[in-house]
Amino acid sequence: MKQTAIQQAIVIVRSRMESMDETLMGKHTAHHLQQIERGLYDLLEKEKEQIIEALCDGHESHPCMAEQYYKETYEK
Repeated sequence: MKQTAIQQAIVIVRSRMESMDETLMGKHTAHHLQQIERGLYDLLEKEKEQIIEALCDGHESHPCMAEQYYKETYEK
C-alpha cells in the first residue's frame, strides 16, 4: 500500500510517541505529539478530498472511480 505524505507524518509522530519515556517531560512531549496527530488526521481528510478532486478533474464522467482508486491505493 502506498502512503500519502500526511499518512507518513502520522506514522512518524506515532513512533515518536511510542518511544517517549515515562518522565514528566516525556509525558508532556507525548501530549503535544497527540495534539499534532489529531491535527494530521484533519489534514488527512483534506488531502483525501484534494486527491479525489484532482483525479476527478481528468475523469468527470466517472467520479466514483477516483474515490475507488484512492481507497485501493491509500487506505488499508
